[in-house]
Amino acid sequence: MNIDELAEKAEANFHKHLVENSYPGRGIVIGCDPKGNPVLIYWIMGRSSNSRNRLFNLTPEGGLKTEAADSSLLEDPSLIIYNAVLPSKQGFLVTNGDHTDRILAKMRKGKTFLEAMHDEKHEPDPPNFTPRIAGLMTLEASELKIELALACKSSFSSELSEVHCHQIPIVKKGFGFCITTYMKDGDPLPHFQSNPLLMPIKTQSSDLADEFWNALDHENRVSLALLTTTGTFPASTEWEIRNARQKVD
Repeated sequence: MNIDELAEKAEANFHKHLVENSYPGRGIVIGCDPKGNPVLIYWIMGRSSNSRNRLFNLTPEGGLKTEAADSSLLEDPSLIIYNAVLPSKQGFLVTNGDHTDRILAKMRKGKTFLEAMHDEKHEPDPPNFTPRIAGLMTLEASELKIELALACKSSFSSELSEVHCHQIPIVKKGFGFCITTYMKDGDPLPHFQSNPLLMPIKTQSSDLADEFWNALDHENRVSLALLTTTGTFPASTEWEIRNARQKVD
């Protein structure tokens, strides 16, 4: 495909998987904005009151975490409160759960991102058995490197996970690659079954955050964060955060 055909494909993916889809679940997009700056987008959605009782906040270390909007209403924090984005030696690690900490700890001991991801299993939340998704963006020799992975329930056993890993060696300005936890709404929720989806990154900073935030179903969306980096890692960073709820003191 030429670049115009890829842009059309990315736009079609954006509308089908996000705009026209009431529940893609949690999602990761990594790519480059129109100026070539690496960007990372992560969002969370929720159908239950416990899942919706969350917001994003920045950590002192320059990462991103989920926390309860109203701690008095928090029921089970085990699968919903976690470090979502953590800075690594050469970039940023993002996941949809507490495996952010596990993967980064193993990477610091010498394992690669993909080796660490192979130790992960899907979430223990029947009947959905939500996939654990993760992404790593690094800058090597001034080139953005993207790695995305998903650990989902085996087709044959709820005790075992299939781990699907994707290494993306190149991405052009104005494009990103996306994985989500689910394909669509359902009962149980069907987990994501696709190669990473090409997505359009047509704008920058606040406008880009608004574009993806507004694409998500307004009833089910919970929070979205956009990280833009400039320069080689450790890079200067800029965050944009959208929360559907405000913190209750």
